[in-house]
Amino acid sequence: MRPALDDGRRTWDAAQLSQAVADAGQALGAAGTRVLGTVLDNGAAFVALDEAAQQRGIVHVPLPQFFSALQMRHALQAAGVDMLIVAAPLASAWPGLGWKPIDVAGEPLMHARLQAAEVAMPPRTAKISFTSGTTGAPKGVCLSADALQRVARGLVEAMAPLHIERHLNALPFAVLLENIAGLMAPRLHGATVVSLPLGELGLTGSSSFDAARFQAAVQRHRPHSLILLPQMLRAWCGHLMQSGQRASASLKLVAVGGAAVGGPLIRAAQALGIPACEGYGLSEGASVQTLNLPGAERPGSAGRPLPHARLRIADDGEILIAGSLFSGYLGEAASVGEWWPSGDLGHVDAEGYLHVSGRKKNLLITTFGRNVSPEWVETALRGQPAVLQAAVFGDGEPALSAVLWPTQTEADDATLQAAVDAANATLPDYARVARWTRARAAFDARSGLATANGRPRREAIRQRHADALGLAVEPAT
Repeated sequence: MRPALDDGRRTWDAAQLSQAVADAGQALGAAGTRVLGTVLDNGAAFVALDEAAQQRGIVHVPLPQFFSALQMRHALQAAGVDMLIVAAPLASAWPGLGWKPIDVAGEPLMHARLQAAEVAMPPRTAKISFTSGTTGAPKGVCLSADALQRVARGLVEAMAPLHIERHLNALPFAVLLENIAGLMAPRLHGATVVSLPLGELGLTGSSSFDAARFQAAVQRHRPHSLILLPQMLRAWCGHLMQSGQRASASLKLVAVGGAAVGGPLIRAAQALGIPACEGYGLSEGASVQTLNLPGAERPGSAGRPLPHARLRIADDGEILIAGSLFSGYLGEAASVGEWWPSGDLGHVDAEGYLHVSGRKKNLLITTFGRNVSPEWVETALRGQPAVLQAAVFGDGEPALSAVLWPTQTEADDATLQAAVDAANATLPDYARVARWTRARAAFDARSGLATANGRPRREAIRQRHADALGLAVEPAT
């Protein structure tokens, strides 16, 4: 029988892992835990605590290590966390909490009891996922066990023909997509979960990724499936092309989500032996809703709805979802109806594939009255090998402009202009970039030009480059 878990230190069979879950549950129960907060690396300890919380009816709040101190404090207080368990080195970030050692699945951790008032939350909340927005107050998305299980079962059903027996966790478990699609679904299916410290895979923080180290880990562990963010896939492809290597022949599916991917990157990955397939989802739908699958895919689309999901397009082009919705936002009384407005624009083609064009709130309207989703144009730009990051502007302007960060910092302006020309050739005239400038810094949390999980902070980028693009500078508020 295949192992249930491989954490890089040891393999766990089903009985051993079940005992670790039971031990973790006993410790949580003895402490009277109502709401568990964790700040952990991937590994057996997270798996044991996550499943123990599910079994005990304890609300679990997994927090990413890349959250700022302000975001951490907000999440802990907003969710009413009364038990916090962290990796031992992180305890020093919260002095004075009365930390005590705790062993979970053979891993030495630290835990602290927090003085937290009971917080009102939707009935049957099992997990709270905090979205990392542009401020220190991310929203808490409350999810029921039923919604989480529906997504996990839908994924198992959809991927059954692939016979996936070994999944490598390449994203933090605090990311809802990996927690459900990379842990709950493989566990339900009976596959082996390969859960290593993320540093061994080349991932540090929210946006630092060593593709060479990642390639070596994939070759060593030979998984059947992975989940990646687009920037990770792009970096991996670049490494393979530069080194003359190919992806491991063991791979059957590399699901890519979190942001638009685009057909050119998907095709480039597949040419290198990476069975990349784009998907779409959101936390309010308990993560993934649609997914391309090998043999049933359309590069450039986000795939067809999975068995647990329903979707339709509103009159204004907004994508509406149903089937596995969240229970509500933490601290908000508004109820969730049958259909949830995603905030994304898109359409479904004649064969049922979803095409996402961008965020409704980001829609640009040029002075010629043309509506343009900047994400559409940015995807075309990032589809060029020379462009790593792009932000497009043009609301109230006669033409579009862009801020570009190159894949290679030494790339000259002629190389970037050629990339813009190539992207423009794939776009209609009203969506072409007429003016561009090189970014003054990479789009990341350190520069303030992106959120902690890599989403561009559009207004910050616009303000910092308005002079170079000839745009009006908005007054600070």
